[in-house]
Amino acid sequence: MDLQQRVEALEARVAALEAGSSGGDRPATEPSGSVVSYDGHLAEPVELEWHIRADPMQVLEFPDGPRADVLAALGHPTRAAIVRQLAARGPQSSTALQEAAGLGSPGQLYHHLKALTSTGVVEQDKRGSYRLRPQATVPALILLTAASDIAGQFRG
Repeated sequence: MDLQQRVEALEARVAALEAGSSGGDRPATEPSGSVVSYDGHLAEPVELEWHIRADPMQVLEFPDGPRADVLAALGHPTRAAIVRQLAARGPQSSTALQEAAGLGSPGQLYHHLKALTSTGVVEQDKRGSYRLRPQATVPALILLTAASDIAGQFRG
C-alpha cells in the first residue's frame, strides 16, 4: 500500500469514527442531523487534547450498563475526590490518595479505586502510582463540569 492509499484509508476511518458509523459497539441508528460535542485541552499535569462529536440519537442507542457504571464510579463523593486529586496533581501514591480522600484505611481506598479502575477512569502505572487514564481524563473532567452545571454551581 503506497502512502496515498494509506492516507486515504486513514481519512476514511477518521470520517467513519466522527460520523459514529464505525461498527463495533456503535449503534445502527440513522443520523438525526443533530450533534452533541465536547472538547478539552489540558496543559497540566499532562498535555492532552480531546474532541468528540456525536449524534445524540446514536448515543442514546448505546447500552446503558457501561455508561451507568462510569457515572456510578464518578458519582460517589470519595471517588470524585480521588479523580479531582489525580486531575489536579497527576499520578499519586495510594498513601497520598488515601490522605486526600480522608479515608481511614487502605481497604477503604482500594474499594473506591476498584470502582474507578474497573470502569477505565483510573489506572495503576508501572511504578505503582495511580493516575487518570489519559483517554478518560478530559471526559471525566467534562462529566464533573456538566454535573456542576446541572447542580447550579456555575450560577453562584
